[in-house]
Amino acid sequence: MKKRAFLKSAGALASVTFLPSSVWAIVKNGKIRTAHIGVGGMGGADLNVIASHDRVEVSALCDVDSIRLAAAQKSHPGAKAYKDYRRLFDEVGKSIDAVIVSTPDHTHAPASMRAMEMGKAVYCQKPLTHHISEARAMKEMAQEKNLVTQMGIQKHSSDPYLRSVVLIQQGLIGKVSCVRAWSPKNWGYDGAAPIGSDPVPENLDWNLWLGTAPERAYKEQYYHPGNWRKLLDYGCGTLGDMGVHIFDTPYTALGLTVPKTVNTSCREFTGFGHPENNVVTYEFPGTAYTTDNFKWVWYDGPGAPDKHEDLILPNNDKLPDQGAVFVGEKGTLLLPHCEYPKLIVNGKYERIDMPDMDLVNHYHQFIDTCLDKDTCSTPFSYAANLTEAILLGVVANRFPNQTLHWDGEKAKFKEKEPNQYLKSEYRKF
Repeated sequence: MKKRAFLKSAGALASVTFLPSSVWAIVKNGKIRTAHIGVGGMGGADLNVIASHDRVEVSALCDVDSIRLAAAQKSHPGAKAYKDYRRLFDEVGKSIDAVIVSTPDHTHAPASMRAMEMGKAVYCQKPLTHHISEARAMKEMAQEKNLVTQMGIQKHSSDPYLRSVVLIQQGLIGKVSCVRAWSPKNWGYDGAAPIGSDPVPENLDWNLWLGTAPERAYKEQYYHPGNWRKLLDYGCGTLGDMGVHIFDTPYTALGLTVPKTVNTSCREFTGFGHPENNVVTYEFPGTAYTTDNFKWVWYDGPGAPDKHEDLILPNNDKLPDQGAVFVGEKGTLLLPHCEYPKLIVNGKYERIDMPDMDLVNHYHQFIDTCLDKDTCSTPFSYAANLTEAILLGVVANRFPNQTLHWDGEKAKFKEKEPNQYLKSEYRKF
């Protein structure tokens, strides 16, 4: 069996869709008319790659920053431009087919849910949501309306990722007892909240940038355009950024579900920023690819990861800057981020016979699924579960050195206090 076919069949139960009538109309009309919410930074990259598909017509653009919006409009002069996504849906909602959401994390769910309520296919950047309650709501909405969905985690469709999944599931290192993963990126902030305010730049609509998040005075260098990931109200820290990418491979390869427990080692909760250094330990139920007592350990921030015998490489080699190590019964698999895996047995590197792969463009896969030519590999049915696992660690950062017990069926912690952080009240704006 071709390995591509193997992967598609293995994920079929999670990702199969029966196309709604709106998608058949798209096929008949020949073009997927897209609306892009957030077109700067990662949103600009998303826009460019989606637009490169020959069956895409960029119909609408939206950004709260007029400079970024103007730059996108220059490349797509036929698209209508908006700074408020609500107005976009009100005015052109009936004439678009798919929505790409590439905003800061806190706006992922509000914009995506609005699109799905209108029956639109949605491509939403990772992490899928800012809160666990939102992830569950988006998953339910997508299933209820039978919509084509994809989370923007492009590495999921990369060659190293796909090969590693096959190798693990073929039993290359036997059952896995532990995964250790790390990133030294620092999407945390250990300082105090800023005092006072600065003038809002003319190009920025601050009220719309805040969206459903609590009211806060604008301060330069703290929020837009680049530091929002560090802050509790808008981002999910390094774990919610690089953790999603690096966690994704073991999550799929090992068939993981939701954790049983989570424990974080970090500084005390400040109420404003995510911690700069975290060690997050999860315990998961065992699967066909793991031992009964399986754990996953995440390290982030300057100097990560901490020293551990599982992370000692042959020849005293230096660990890659970011990556993961799978500890199995028959050996260890080292997976550097965005690089090919390396097999270690008895302290030595061993040759790997790499499986053949048929690669796909993650963005184009979303469009092709709308056209009934493919199947999305990270639909919200998958993305919501992965995001929930990640966000449990983000919540645990507020309770350092405490083991929190998660009830996946009831969607709440056994401990009462952490449950207040599973959702937040939306501000009216």
